[in-house]
Amino acid sequence: MSRKSGRRGHGGHGREGADRHERNAPRPQPSHGRSARSTLERSDGFRRGPHTKVAPEGTDTSAAARSFARPSRAGQDVIFLYGYHTVREALRSSRRKALKLRATEAAAARLGEEIAAKSVAVEIVPAEEIARRLPPDAVHQGVLLDARPLEPIDISEIPPDGLVIVLDQVTDPHNVGAIVRTAAAFGVDAIVTTERHSPDFSGALGKAASGGLEHVPIAVVVNLARGLGELGEMGYLRVGLDASGSESLESIELRRPFALVLGAEGKGLRRLTRETCDALARLDVPGAIKTLNVSNACAVALAIVRMRLKASDGG
Repeated sequence: MSRKSGRRGHGGHGREGADRHERNAPRPQPSHGRSARSTLERSDGFRRGPHTKVAPEGTDTSAAARSFARPSRAGQDVIFLYGYHTVREALRSSRRKALKLRATEAAAARLGEEIAAKSVAVEIVPAEEIARRLPPDAVHQGVLLDARPLEPIDISEIPPDGLVIVLDQVTDPHNVGAIVRTAAAFGVDAIVTTERHSPDFSGALGKAASGGLEHVPIAVVVNLARGLGELGEMGYLRVGLDASGSESLESIELRRPFALVLGAEGKGLRRLTRETCDALARLDVPGAIKTLNVSNACAVALAIVRMRLKASDGG
């Protein structure tokens, strides 16, 4: 597949933050905490069971924070999710295998029902213990979950009358996470992304998705043009969002099944991606700034697409 960049698409200016934090995924360190010997129930309602461990004060895990390593995709057995909504949805999901939860007492109390239903091992730790395991700017809200990654789906498993987002080498984990969150809010049936030049679906991306990872299936393809071709064979109308599109998204004829194709910030859609799309459409905005961050452009575009598809469906 050609690596030549297309014209500038809807998105921010400058180079992306790629995945500098995702390269620093934490390696879990052995706990030296002492297991409680009996089940105790505190006034906050959270039950501390015989398998609940508490890390002793003063435990130095700063080495873990200095030795982040991004798990390889080929053997990615464990991922790390943090943030209250992200972890709550992961615990509620029947698809997600939760391995171990590190949480403050207050956070564990808030997640009491989810913890009991999931039967996940819980370690009560101070907030500083969690912070030492994460990048400096990570907002963990008192929870860090070790879990298995969700299995990607095949394009053939995408609903034949669905609404799909296709990402052409969008690498920034915060942008992709925001897109996943938006996709979950708008009832998108799947997101298609590339095996290379895309972030891992954990860590900062999971936090930005705010639980959306559990609700939007992800299809990962080696060759995006070929993947778009498969969607075309399934009858999908493939519309690429591009600032230089000949028609506005509000005026182009839309129908189901529909695939919205988004390019990376700065370089936009690649040439082969543009050529594989059925149409290129732009977002018409009235203000002085004519381009949007890719995740914001996705939200605006989905609002337009949803409204117009509903009208065409007679809903």
